[in-house]
Amino acid sequence: MSNIKGYIQSFLNKSGGSVLFSSIISRGLSFLGSLIALKLIDNKELGIVLFAFSIIQFIIPFGGLGLYQSLIRYGALLEDKAQKEQLFLYVLKKGIIVSFFIIIATIGVGFFIPFEFKGTYFYFSILSLSILTTFIFEVVKIQFRLQHRNNLFAKADFWHSIILLILIFLGSYFFQSTGYALALLSTPLIASLLFIKKLDIKIKSIEKLSIVNFGFWKYGFFGGLTSVVTQLLFLIDIVLVGYLLNDPEKVTYYRYLSIIPFSLLFLPRAFIATDFVYFTERIHERNYIKGYMKNYMSFFFAISALMLAISYFFKDYILLIFGEDYVPYSNTFFILMVGISGIYIFRGLYGNLLCSIGKIQLNYYIILVAIIINIISNYYLIPLYGIQGAAITSAILMWFTGFLSWLSFLYFYKKFSLNE
Repeated sequence: MSNIKGYIQSFLNKSGGSVLFSSIISRGLSFLGSLIALKLIDNKELGIVLFAFSIIQFIIPFGGLGLYQSLIRYGALLEDKAQKEQLFLYVLKKGIIVSFFIIIATIGVGFFIPFEFKGTYFYFSILSLSILTTFIFEVVKIQFRLQHRNNLFAKADFWHSIILLILIFLGSYFFQSTGYALALLSTPLIASLLFIKKLDIKIKSIEKLSIVNFGFWKYGFFGGLTSVVTQLLFLIDIVLVGYLLNDPEKVTYYRYLSIIPFSLLFLPRAFIATDFVYFTERIHERNYIKGYMKNYMSFFFAISALMLAISYFFKDYILLIFGEDYVPYSNTFFILMVGISGIYIFRGLYGNLLCSIGKIQLNYYIILVAIIINIISNYYLIPLYGIQGAAITSAILMWFTGFLSWLSFLYFYKKFSLNE
């Protein structure tokens, strides 16, 4: 119990409470923004924008070839403040240039895609610019974390959500679907311009540091790739439920049954977002890392036990939020909650620790293996058990990827040296 109390106190001392609060508010405001758009925009037009944006969201992690991922890991290993600022400017400059080329390539490829819905390419082209605006915002937020200013990191996220909500309302009300698309595009840029001055960067010229080499760019590339395949892993269930059961209603049921479990992932993400820079800075201190692992796992084991107890005994009442039609699927809901606990205890921690020791590509390979297993398993279990089969596959893979990340980190951390 003392380990858990100490872990929580350490989290709060690093402005973790602000990060957690911002995460909760951001999710709430994002949901509210979706409702506003739904009320103000014709469903068909809104669907076209959302379809176009869903494609762009797969490309967004590749903004700047994922250099923002390299910034947080390599920046945390730098001890000199001036070098951290040099790295920030280098990543910002190179990332903007690369993002422009990615946007041009995206628009060019999109021109030859035979989109089913009229107007999709128009929104696809507009929203492709969010590859750049989101990259800039991510770089700004990461620099706050590198400066140990998690309070400003949280504020940037908070105000991003406020600005997005306001722009969605104004854009949707006055310009309908086009205004909604422009809100999604411009919000990260506006938030970046509001907060970039608070970084207080003194350096004017940009110098290339010795750590900026092929490995630096490779790390960012695999970071972006991992984000894409992770999204794909969660999407496959929905696609296969629709394809194998040929019942749109089942797709809706599964989608809404998974909303609560996947929404709860904000908690470990908030803790990791708060702590990542700190434990990466001390990644070579083995006793500290072992202590952090023990405290993290103790805390999230307790949270998982509480979460599972509540979801087991009150699952029927929880699902009444969506309607009585969802209550018969309470076991499917509980199975997904069991899976989420695997991410809480293992995957969230050890996936990020692998990043800290520079083995981010292992996360990509682990998820890639999980995708293959997911497809094979679902082809057998979904026809047999319906949407519960999809939940069983997901839950097993959440624990499987967590265990694999844990074992991979333990193996490679033994070989990890000061020279890496």
